[in-house]
Amino acid sequence: MNLLMHMCCGPCSCYPLKKIREEGIEPTGYFFNPNIHPYTEWDQRLQNAEKFAAMSHMDFVADREYRIRDFLKKALPAENTRLGRCSMCYTWRLENAVRYAAEHGFDTFTSTLFYSIYQQHELMRETAQRYANMYGISFYYEDFRVGWQEGIDISKDMELYRQSYCGCIFSEEERYSRTLRKMQRKENKEKKRLRLLAQA
Repeated sequence: MNLLMHMCCGPCSCYPLKKIREEGIEPTGYFFNPNIHPYTEWDQRLQNAEKFAAMSHMDFVADREYRIRDFLKKALPAENTRLGRCSMCYTWRLENAVRYAAEHGFDTFTSTLFYSIYQQHELMRETAQRYANMYGISFYYEDFRVGWQEGIDISKDMELYRQSYCGCIFSEEERYSRTLRKMQRKENKEKKRLRLLAQA
């Protein structure tokens, strides 16, 4: 089976690669992540993904164009949609991976996004399957989340750079802004209060 594995980063690729190889499949890694900000972070993750591929003896290709302007043009309007910017981001990266796979003779594809315990798993799964059907290749689905801790342990053993946020400028703000976190806690408390009132 000729499989393209979209890689969001090096550490998130550790367990998926191990699991895929246990199935007797030798994937090609593919880096396409226009959401990552700032440039130094994007470049570090690209270099780290390439380092992981080399250490793991896995073929690797990458889109090496930094696309933050394109990302912001898509992300800001998506803020006001029902599914939001994360859905836009999943859609963009997954469709690009499927298109690349179809155009370069791969039988199937997957993504290390399915390793993350923080992402919207079912939404990503539906999106990946939709584009697989559209481009006429198969979607290799595996819930890699079961290997979350194992993947962390492998990445530490390999001394890979481990990031502290998903990559986008909005995620960075949510990760580091005390004011924003306070507002979110306040909003969550209010939502909980309203739910309790509705149940009374």
